Amino acid sequence: MFYFAEIYFTFTHFLKLNLIMRISLFSVLLFFVVTASAQSQQTLPSVTLKDVNGKNKNVNEYAKSGKITIINFWATWCTPCKKELTNINDNLLETWQEKYNVELVAVSIDDAKNVLKVKPYIDGQGWEFDVLLDVNGDLKRALNVNNVPYTILLDQKGNIVWKHESYVEGNEYILDEQIKKLAGL
Repeated sequence: MFYFAEIYFTFTHFLKLNLIMRISLFSVLLFFVVTASAQSQQTLPSVTLKDVNGKNKNVNEYAKSGKITIINFWATWCTPCKKELTNINDNLLETWQEKYNVELVAVSIDDAKNVLKVKPYIDGQGWEFDVLLDVNGDLKRALNVNNVPYTILLDQKGNIVWKHESYVEGNEYILDEQIKKLAGL
């Protein structure tokens, strides 16, 4: 009889421990799910850059605009960068702005000796979207941008939902598909 009582005590203790372990395991899993979810909703950092007219702009303000926002990193020395922005500007931007409430922000990573080429270049292209100057690479570093061209797409709530590095002719239509998804089409 004593042996049976000992087995019963051990079994009930195991069940209680098992319940505690299950609750603990569930809590740990829930923590990782919540953490991963929070990390996947990356937004723009609070970094202040100058635009081509010398005006300070906090990049994080674009995330608060309520618009679908394209952030495109480029440089005057980067031929694919210039081709991508030209193709977007000439073929898609006006439609995106009218149909989907899109704004485009180009971020030049030209260094101090090349930054003086940016304004004449964009004026010559007739680009009317915002162009910011990341001369010190602050935004580039904060967003882990290694190469240009590099495109980031923000949803209407300011969350980064898509990133793309490099450019080949026609990639702007991949971006177009992403924008249509965000617009619910």
